[in-house]
Amino acid sequence: MLIAEGAAGPATTPGSPNGSVTGPAPFTALVDSTGVVSVPPSPTARPLRMLADVRALLQSGKVQEVKQLLRANAWPANHPIRKELWPLLCKQHGKAGGVSGDGFYWDMVVQVFGSAELPERPVGLPPFVEPSRCHAYHLTRSGRACADRVISVLGYACPDIVYSPAIYPICALLLHYVTEEEAYHCMASLVSCKEKTFITQTKLLYEVTWKTVMQICRKHVKGAAVHLQRHCSSGRAERVYMDWIWWIFQGLPFQHLVRIMDCYFHEGVKVLYRTAMAILLLFHKHSSANSSEWSAEIQKNGVDLALNKFCREMPVTPQKVLKMAFGIRGLSSSYISRVFIKTEMLLKSRQVMHGSKQLVRSRSSENLPNSQSQNNIQMVSHTLTIREGAHSPEPRTLSMGVYPIQNVDSRILDPQDLLTLWSWLPVRITMYQPILLYTTEEHGCSLTTFYVRVEQHEPTLLMIKTCNNEVFGAYCSSRWCERNQKDDRGNRQAYFGTGETFLFSLYPERAKYPWIGVEGDRNVSHGAELFMAADSKMITIGGGEGQAIWMDENIRYGKTDHCATFNNPPLCPSGDFEIRVLEVYGFATDMN
Repeated sequence: MLIAEGAAGPATTPGSPNGSVTGPAPFTALVDSTGVVSVPPSPTARPLRMLADVRALLQSGKVQEVKQLLRANAWPANHPIRKELWPLLCKQHGKAGGVSGDGFYWDMVVQVFGSAELPERPVGLPPFVEPSRCHAYHLTRSGRACADRVISVLGYACPDIVYSPAIYPICALLLHYVTEEEAYHCMASLVSCKEKTFITQTKLLYEVTWKTVMQICRKHVKGAAVHLQRHCSSGRAERVYMDWIWWIFQGLPFQHLVRIMDCYFHEGVKVLYRTAMAILLLFHKHSSANSSEWSAEIQKNGVDLALNKFCREMPVTPQKVLKMAFGIRGLSSSYISRVFIKTEMLLKSRQVMHGSKQLVRSRSSENLPNSQSQNNIQMVSHTLTIREGAHSPEPRTLSMGVYPIQNVDSRILDPQDLLTLWSWLPVRITMYQPILLYTTEEHGCSLTTFYVRVEQHEPTLLMIKTCNNEVFGAYCSSRWCERNQKDDRGNRQAYFGTGETFLFSLYPERAKYPWIGVEGDRNVSHGAELFMAADSKMITIGGGEGQAIWMDENIRYGKTDHCATFNNPPLCPSGDFEIRVLEVYGFATDMN
């Protein structure tokens, strides 16, 4: 029988006379609200702002004012505003024109499970979650089943998620206030957001986040970090920081957690960073005296267990936690981003030097998908069709179920971008199995390694994601080893390749830039036949009046300009870019 997701009855305030009605129901029917504790606002506090105030500020583009409003308004856990507030905040981060329109979720549910009715037995969760971290909070049994279903559908729709244990508790929190369908759309918006980080989706980035938290704690809450280190044996402190996100999602009381999520859904993961730092500061304050209860707890059970217990019994109000978190100075988003990127690059280089112990298996070692979601993505492929944009001479419709594209495990492209790119490839190429040949995440940032892994393959597909989240690349029609070929005079040729080569951009703009000679009705100069060039110091794609894509020997920095060969604009606004990820794919045709 399908579970209704309507109102859960009138809301009552715990401890109010005769359980008097105080307004609309704050929770969905999926919640057992008997255990929910709400902290009412201070009698001297200003009146709480309403949803209309938040909506008006968002519509006016006043994001800073929204941030301050969300931080200051201490809505209790049983306040009805979150039914509309949380979806409003989440969906501002989603892609315009994405595939998750009206009815999309239930179409996916029917495709995946065969029916929209709630399964009687537990469903198998995607491998990117951790079963021991699937916290349901105050959800009923039906509520947990709905959370399982949302996460499973998200795994089918987003096959690039490899490791993301925090997804489940975030989804469970949403289901306390919004419908199952709304919860899915909120999660999809957070996962697909490119401007801010909300949810890490790989094991590498999961490690980067806890190392980032450790570094900023040691610099910006130094006394608390030293206090933690003092009570840890050698190497133990790192293991405590590894669980930083569970101090919040597993440790904090529900009434604290929902106030943190009010801010998180607008500002992103930096709210969680600040909350973790505030927890350390409070723990230090309450356990530094030798005679304190928490000092005794550390001596008895160790600092990690004492910290977890402290979170569960948090002795201050939610608003005081937030005030301390946002009162930490010198912690700008740009600073956090610099620490994050530096840590990410360091981990990547260590993986290259010593081999990665963090990745479950190499994505490039086999041509099979590595998660349940990728194995089954074909089941829902008909809902993920797209049409090629105006830059293609012959728009055509593709679906994942027709081509072997479902086996592409890209860290750069989401399913819709992947389908768009596939519609631009030569038709004969789309029939072959794509193979990940090289990625900076696994093979390091070295042009020498790039050539070793890529140069014998034809054609290849290069995809670049910059540190500003621009996404662009090129389809390269010839083998990169042709850079070593010589002409009749014995001179190494500078440029090689054919007119089948093309450029593309997927974010922030979506466009294909084919060779200007494909139309066949114009005279093409030599300067417009410069497709590919490479040596030991650089890679170039496109020439004549500029270089469309140029990358240095460390595959770290690059630049992009207009070029005569493809008549393209610069592929990112600034012209210069720093590479976050480079992926290169070959096709099974060149393995036969």
